[in-house]
Amino acid sequence: MLARLSIRDIVLIDAVDLDFGAGFCVLTGETGAGKSILLDAFALALGARGDAALVRVGAQQGQVAAAFDLMPDHPVLARLAGEGFDTEGGLILRRVQGVDGRTRAFVNDQPVSVQFLHEIGAALVEIHGQHDERALTDPATHRDFVDSLGGLSGDVAAVRAAHARRQAAARAYAEAVAELEAARQDADFLAHAGAEIDALDPQPGEEESLADARQRMMAAEKVAGDLNEALDAVSGSNAPTAHMASVLRKLERRGAETQAILDPVVNALSQALQAIEEARMASEAAIRESAFDPQELERIEERLFALRGLARKHGVQVADLPALKDGLHGKLAALEAGEARLAALDKERDAAAAAYAGAAQGLSEKRRKAAARLDEAVNAELPALKLERARFFTEIESADVARGGPAGIDQVGFMVQTNPGSQPGPLMKVASGGELARFVLALKVALAGRGGAPTLVFDEIDTAVSGAVSQAIGARLERLAGSVQVLAITHAPQVAARASHHFLIGKDAVDGGKRVVTEVTRLDDTGRGEEVARMLAGASVTDEARAAARRLMQDADADG
Repeated sequence: MLARLSIRDIVLIDAVDLDFGAGFCVLTGETGAGKSILLDAFALALGARGDAALVRVGAQQGQVAAAFDLMPDHPVLARLAGEGFDTEGGLILRRVQGVDGRTRAFVNDQPVSVQFLHEIGAALVEIHGQHDERALTDPATHRDFVDSLGGLSGDVAAVRAAHARRQAAARAYAEAVAELEAARQDADFLAHAGAEIDALDPQPGEEESLADARQRMMAAEKVAGDLNEALDAVSGSNAPTAHMASVLRKLERRGAETQAILDPVVNALSQALQAIEEARMASEAAIRESAFDPQELERIEERLFALRGLARKHGVQVADLPALKDGLHGKLAALEAGEARLAALDKERDAAAAAYAGAAQGLSEKRRKAAARLDEAVNAELPALKLERARFFTEIESADVARGGPAGIDQVGFMVQTNPGSQPGPLMKVASGGELARFVLALKVALAGRGGAPTLVFDEIDTAVSGAVSQAIGARLERLAGSVQVLAITHAPQVAARASHHFLIGKDAVDGGKRVVTEVTRLDDTGRGEEVARMLAGASVTDEARAAARRLMQDADADG
């Protein structure tokens, strides 16, 4: 509920702080005292359009703050918490209006957009009367009110879930159709490309291993002649090995008397022969190791050329060819399995559509029953509100199931017929200002406690009606205040007499009579009696008026 309203420098208001309570609150005062100013200021805090003319003359800016006490599970608190707002200390909406026309908006002192403030304000307060914050007259909300009256939140959630499944199944089927069609168009290419890559059969890491082998063969080709020349030098016909061996044998046959002289030569020749033999063996090993088949080199080069050519053709690296091969085979396999998969998805789509149709049609039937109960309840309220010749009814238009949405297949609108024989029409268009407010009151009484904002404001809905109708309006506002907070600006003593909180709006001269300001006073029981008497009698309050006021208040207490 609205707990406190603080206004600074708005039109004729210097400073006003009002503490509200639960139940039924009324604001009264003479014409021109500033009741509309108060409501304009409140609407500004809720996100209404700003206007530089609202700033008090002589001030640079005006400011309005509205503090709310809400139940912990209120959706507004959940939304704000989800967006990072600290709501532990309550909720305050604040708006600053500059004399230059610019405005600033705040939620718990955090800057927000005016649009965001408006969305939060609309969830907290409905203003019915001269302002445009009329949730019940917005056709977009009518379906929600019928669902709330019928207790259909679970059915609505089931329809929403069924709609999501239907949409997902339809998307999956459409995507599968597109994929299959694209695959069919590419079938010849896939078959040819698959056969081509199968014929080449690229292997992981093949390019690197072929390139290494090719490099080794080309290097071996360069040194093959040198190795053969080295082998010929140590083992060919011109090699010194045979002559050196003959000389060594001759020296070894010499007697012992020459041993001391010959041993160093014999040892050196032996080592030289051994070294030559080792050189021969190393040369032969190197020749064997470097030996290659020129045809093998040619085969490797052809293989590399083929792999690289195929990679260029498909715009990939050679290393990616095995994956490309698997992908082509996968697409071919998908094409073969596509028909079966498409048939399965088609069945799933049909099943999801049937489930949605059942849930949506069931919800539609329940809505029609709830709408009938709502119509009966609202029409029962109309005679006492001097609308006995009018008729209220809920019109439900159900679309084809195929065009149903997350909320089902129904479009719901509140319709009225103000007189027998007249053309029925939408509530907002057919009812006059006074009639509209009374229709809204009847609706709110019928829907009491079932959705909507926790604070309702009615601006002079008792204008131009009889005392009996005012009495009926007051009784219904009081009854409505049992489930939500109700604020009413009224000129009817029959309405004011039923309030649990009464505020008097008046004007006072300040600054030696140079300025007039609007002030608001909370009345006690005595003050309430005096104000109700003034509303009955006019400018001159008589004892008879006071007595009549006491009777009105006593009757209201007795009814309550």
